[in-house]
Amino acid sequence: MSTLNYKYDAPSTILKTQDAENLFLSHFREDHKGSSPCLFWGKLNDPFIISRCLITLSNIVKSNFSFNAAQLRMLKDPIVTAGNSQIRFEAFSMCAGVYGRVDVLPHGQDGEFIENGTTNVDFNIPLITALNRIQKNDNLVLSVGKKEVGFHQDGKDIIERKVPLPTKWIKGLTTVQYYFAQSEFFLKIDKVPAMQLFRSLPKGKIKNDLFLMKRGNRYIFSSVKSNAGLCIGGAHRLQLLSPLIPLINKLSIYKHPLDQTCNIILHFDQVEFTFAISRNPFRGYSGEGATLETLLGDVPLELIKAFDQYSYANQTFNPMNVVLEHDIDINKVENLSAKLAAMGLLGYDMQKNTYFYRRLPFKLNRILSLNPRLKGANTLLENKKVTKLTKKGNKIEAMVEGSKGEQYYVLIESDIAKCTCPWYSKNQGERGHCKHVLATKKMVYFDG
Repeated sequence: MSTLNYKYDAPSTILKTQDAENLFLSHFREDHKGSSPCLFWGKLNDPFIISRCLITLSNIVKSNFSFNAAQLRMLKDPIVTAGNSQIRFEAFSMCAGVYGRVDVLPHGQDGEFIENGTTNVDFNIPLITALNRIQKNDNLVLSVGKKEVGFHQDGKDIIERKVPLPTKWIKGLTTVQYYFAQSEFFLKIDKVPAMQLFRSLPKGKIKNDLFLMKRGNRYIFSSVKSNAGLCIGGAHRLQLLSPLIPLINKLSIYKHPLDQTCNIILHFDQVEFTFAISRNPFRGYSGEGATLETLLGDVPLELIKAFDQYSYANQTFNPMNVVLEHDIDINKVENLSAKLAAMGLLGYDMQKNTYFYRRLPFKLNRILSLNPRLKGANTLLENKKVTKLTKKGNKIEAMVEGSKGEQYYVLIESDIAKCTCPWYSKNQGERGHCKHVLATKKMVYFDG
C-alpha cells in the first residue's frame, strides 16, 4: 500500500466557551507546506445533524470490508472542500469500497469564506467524542484551517500524531465521480418507508446480491434477481447509514447502468449526505480502473493551469468558460471534464448533474502516477510490444507481447474491447481495460 505520511501543525479541537462550542479543523496540504490562511469561519445552523453526519463519516473511515487484520490502518482523516458558499467533507472506508460525503448547504452555515480550497482534516477520537455530545440546541462554530494548537474540553488536551494517507483514496475519488456521472435517478423514499426498509435489512454479512424494488406500497430488499430492481452487492454495508435514517426528510437513490455502484443521498433540511458502495465488498473503488481510458490522451498543461487559475472550490465546472477566457483551441477541451475528474480535480453532484471543482491537496504528478495499468500500457508502447495492428472501419485487431514473451490478441470493435490475457478473462472488462487494450487504443487514437 502506497502512503503519504504527513503531520498536522496542530490537532483538531472543540473549544467550549460560555455561549458556544467552536470546532477548529487542523489541516495539511502537500503543495502548500507550512502555514495557510483559514478557509472558512462561521456558525453551523444545524450542529446536531451535522455532527451526526460527521460521526457517520468517521464510522465509514473506520470500516473495513475486505482487508485482513494485518492490512488495517486506523484512519480518521476526511477531505474537506470549502468555497462557493458550501462545505463538503469526503472520506472512504479503509478498503476503499464505501464512500461518504457530507455537504453543508449554503443555508446550513452562517459564516465567511476567507479562502477557497481543499484540504485534509484530522478527526481524532476526542473530536468524535465531543461531536457525540452536541445536542439540538447547542451552538457550533466551524473553522476550516489552523486556528488553535490543541484540543481543549473539560480540561483535556490532544497531542497531534503522524497519520498515513493511502493513495487509494485519491484513486477512489476519481472512480466514484466517474460512476456518479453515469448514474441516473432511480427512486425517492420518504422517511417512514425508508425506516421500514432499513429495519428489514438482514443482519450480519450478506454474501449474495440483494435487489431493491417496490412491491405494492412498500420498498423491499429481495434475493430474487429483478431487472426492474436495483442490484446491491454487499448490502450489509448499508448498515452504516442506519443511525441517520430516523433523522432524514427523505432519501434518493441513483442507479448505475451496469450496477457497478449503489448511490444514496440522504436529505436533511440544511445538509445532504451522499453514500456509495462498490459492486462487491472485496472490490474497492480504487482498483476499478474505470477512468483509465480517459487518461490515454494527455491534457495540455496550459489548459490545466488556465483551469486552475479560473476555478475555485465547489464551483460548477464549465470548460467553455476556460476556452473563452484564455482563447484556447476548443478542440482541446473535448472530454475535458472526464479527464480532469480522472485526475481527482473534479467531484460530481448527481442531483445537479454537474461536476464541481475540488483542488486536491496533492501535486498533479502524484495523481497521474497512481495507475499501474496505464503505466504498463505506456511501457508496452515504448518497447514496441504492440504488433500486427490492423484497422478496418470500426474494427481494430492487434497482437501485444506480454512480459514473458507471450502473445495476446486484442480486438476492439465499436465500444467493445476484448483481450486474451488473464486480466480480461478474470474481469471481463468490468474493472476497466487491461494494459494491452489501453496500449492498443493509445497507439491507434493518440500516437498513431
